[in-house]
Amino acid sequence: MTYAADRIYEEVAYLAYHFHWSLDQILDLEHADRLQYVHQVARLSGQ
Repeated sequence: MTYAADRIYEEVAYLAYHFHWSLDQILDLEHADRLQYVHQVARLSGQ
């Protein structure tokens, strides 16, 4: 199964915006870890 490129771009943009991490730092994360960060930021932001 592949992960939609659109979704990866959304996750990267979201984390880069909130954490100011580089593309390499974000893409080095395991998919599950990246999603966990996305969910936690969304929760903390009230989204």
